Amino acid sequence: MADEFDVIVIGGGPAGENVVDRAVRGGLTAAIVEERLAGGECSYWACVPSKALLRPVDLAGEVARVPGLSLGEIDVAAVLARRDEAVKHFDDSGQVGWIEGVPAEFVRGHGRIDGTKTVRVTTEDGERVLTARQAVVLATGSTPVVPRVPGMAEANPWTNHEVTATASIPERLVVIGGGVVACEMAQAMHGLGARQTTVLVRGDGLLNRMEPFAGEMLAESFADAGIDVRFHAEADRIERPEPGGKVTVHLGAEPPLEADELLVATGRRAATSDLGLGTVGLPDGIVEVDDSMRATGVPGGWLYAVGDLNGRALLTHMGKYQARICGDVIAARARGDELPAMRDLADGYGAPQVIFTDPQICAVGRTERVAREAGFRVRVVDYDMGNVTGAYLLGEGYRGRARAIVDEDRKVLLGVTFVGPGAAELLHAATIAVTAEVPLDRLWHAVPSYPTVSEVWLRLLETYGL
Repeated sequence: MADEFDVIVIGGGPAGENVVDRAVRGGLTAAIVEERLAGGECSYWACVPSKALLRPVDLAGEVARVPGLSLGEIDVAAVLARRDEAVKHFDDSGQVGWIEGVPAEFVRGHGRIDGTKTVRVTTEDGERVLTARQAVVLATGSTPVVPRVPGMAEANPWTNHEVTATASIPERLVVIGGGVVACEMAQAMHGLGARQTTVLVRGDGLLNRMEPFAGEMLAESFADAGIDVRFHAEADRIERPEPGGKVTVHLGAEPPLEADELLVATGRRAATSDLGLGTVGLPDGIVEVDDSMRATGVPGGWLYAVGDLNGRALLTHMGKYQARICGDVIAARARGDELPAMRDLADGYGAPQVIFTDPQICAVGRTERVAREAGFRVRVVDYDMGNVTGAYLLGEGYRGRARAIVDEDRKVLLGVTFVGPGAAELLHAATIAVTAEVPLDRLWHAVPSYPTVSEVWLRLLETYGL
């Protein structure tokens, strides 16, 4: 059976859904192919469930800092039940209904490219061959990387899938990795009952893509909470004699670690396995794209890739941003219109990101190192957020730090980082200032309310010298 649409999207996560939405708004017909659940990784095994698990731990930390308040033990069963509600008990009927209401056709099955503008879908009932009049868009995201350590595969370690969907909290947990998933889930599991939590980091710091002080402050918070962080630590062998039983992590000359579960969070790779890239002359792995999200090196310009798959910014909100660009561009090209202006601006400035640990860590734009490597003449401005009245009012012992990276030639912000409890809500103001390149002397007139933590903006500008 052959079906023809203007646009066919492989991958039904947030990025794929946004491509379909924008393409249909532009007057095109569309189909979206998804093998698992409509809504994708973010909705069921990443952003949504992880934050549902982290929020009670974060709130407990806030309560503990305010004199006169106390909080008993966290009701773990209630937290896990709310997490289940957040992921709709792995029922995607609501998401499928939304797609069909766009309207677009939802096809459940494994989709792969089968030559120019052709997608072959393996479904429960057989195969469907879909053909695209205008474009095929790849939006299959990324999958966790599991290191090739002897015994690792046999031990069936947790990845983000298992840790966010767990029905119980292990008493002893070993986490391998020092990035976002490792840090967030180490803190969530520890706060919910993993009393013996050990984080093994191959390098010398946490969150090495952020400003160095961010990882340092988080490591201090982990130590205060009783999370054991070990730097320059690598597993060289894993043992788990019985499925679901005790796991032993061997660390070379160091004593081995015993745990009830092992979480591996060492990165992600583009999900291109059996995607059919070879049929159009592309290798497996990241699909290179231009600023309109069109795949480079494919004759005819009909193939696009959005989200994690193109390697530009492995963040859900950035995948959705790229998808909006992609859908609009495909519709404009189909009509023969001039392409919309301001394409793919955010990727070039540096994507905003929040890490929902305690303290929260958020940043947008370039770090000092990245800015200097790019050739900018920069000045770094730091401020202790604990000195802001609004921060003091949030609780005793508030610890936080803000950093602004200033382009000294143009007097605009290249990047901003905030670390502190509740800092995430400061980020969008920074995102606007960085992407809009608001001159500092104009930013000076954006007066922050008193007494809020956002007064840190005034303090940063005063420290700069305005």
